[in-house]
Amino acid sequence: MLTLTQVQQILEKEDLLREFITPNNWTLNAPFDKTFSKISYDSREVDADTLFFCKGNNFQQRFLEQALADGLTCYIAEQPYEVSAELAIIVTDIRKALAVLSMAFYDYPQEKLKLIGITGTKGKTTVAYFTKQILDISTNKKTALFSTLNTTLDGVTFFKSKLTTPESLDLYRMMAEAVDNGMTHLVMEVSSQAYKVARVYGLIFDVGIFLNISPDHIGPIEHPTFEDYFYCKRQLVTHSRQIILQHEIDHFDLLHELAEKQNIPMITYGNQAADYQVQPLEHPLAFALTGTPDRLNLNGDYQILLAGDFNKENAAAALLASALVGADQNAGRQGLAEALVPGRMNLLLKPNGAHIYVDYAHNYLSMKSLLAFAKEQHPVGKILVITGSTGNKAESRREGLGQAIGEYADVAVLTSDDPNFEDPQKIADEISQAIKNDHVQVHFEADRKKAIQQAIQQAGPNDAIILAGKGTDKYMTVKGENLPYEGDYHLAEVFIKD
Repeated sequence: MLTLTQVQQILEKEDLLREFITPNNWTLNAPFDKTFSKISYDSREVDADTLFFCKGNNFQQRFLEQALADGLTCYIAEQPYEVSAELAIIVTDIRKALAVLSMAFYDYPQEKLKLIGITGTKGKTTVAYFTKQILDISTNKKTALFSTLNTTLDGVTFFKSKLTTPESLDLYRMMAEAVDNGMTHLVMEVSSQAYKVARVYGLIFDVGIFLNISPDHIGPIEHPTFEDYFYCKRQLVTHSRQIILQHEIDHFDLLHELAEKQNIPMITYGNQAADYQVQPLEHPLAFALTGTPDRLNLNGDYQILLAGDFNKENAAAALLASALVGADQNAGRQGLAEALVPGRMNLLLKPNGAHIYVDYAHNYLSMKSLLAFAKEQHPVGKILVITGSTGNKAESRREGLGQAIGEYADVAVLTSDDPNFEDPQKIADEISQAIKNDHVQVHFEADRKKAIQQAIQQAGPNDAIILAGKGTDKYMTVKGENLPYEGDYHLAEVFIKD
């Protein structure tokens, strides 16, 4: 619930209120007493007790007119509209107004949760899943998650996310639901757009993690320049009570200085110059964490399920953040050993030494990155990739997949990957045509399960098998239906045991 007087007080405190407009031209003070039992920026979901926000680049007056016809009496906007409404609340920034009024409407749920915010060009989702798994053990599954892939408000039940960071109204609604569900912690990815369009305006994180920064999301729709992108990213530093920084990232000195100027406690991780050093061990999935001094009691060896030294650093970031909000070393060690990030370079080892990588790679860049890593790690053995491409959409990806395979793989088994209404053989042929390397052996096997089984059975000690595209997906889209599928990771586990 939110009263009109509260709305006025909050907007005035944030210096967002321009004026109230009523049919009687009361423009200075709240003209009458009113209570809002609902807030919305969707004109199709309003009634007489709704405070409606006229928000978005595509907003049109006809949306407001229809809402008023459906019973709406009050709206809030950056400009008055020529409509018949009991009250128009005019503000200087509608997105900031939406954020501060949403947190008030839902009774400031962020104050009832320990918040960990994660930003960076790469690695956010991996760190989010690592952190949640650690905190699940520490809190007995009382950790909510807002990530690029999935969201959970009860710590157990997941649904697909629409945005990396939800719109502010949805963000606080979901936070409030998480609190009602008994959650004590929230791990969330914070995108550059979240700061660009004020989705997290006014939100302070208990712990902020800044992983890395490189040019991305730059263009007319998102960020016009790298500086704009970086400016939005680094807002997390000044909106966190404590900050964790990767010591070797680009622009580290600027971020370090920013934290110092704001008197924000900081912990760094990375090489020998960092507060906590991350040292790979002989086992491909193991690393040591060494703090000098070890003020969080985390020194020791750890093991993860994801390949790559960069994922060991992601794990270190998760360990540090979890410790700052109450997790101990045992929870950290167990959580990392169990954390499976859907489709993010999950590694399984065949008893003879062969490596099986499971990843969602589905275009040129992601496939190239995955295969290049495998080639670097396995210079002697064969690189065998099993992949396909989705049917009836993103046809341009097929050429890119073929190009990457031609650059790095020794063997390619082209198979089904949500073919929908297209013939898997046709999709495979289009990928195959783009493999401009006669030394790559190319095969087709429509049955993905069979293709995986045969590849694992035949893999030698130095070989690497890449299962790309499906990850842990439990369905296969065929002719408009989502048919049950075990998932690449689960199948690989079964066939390794067999």
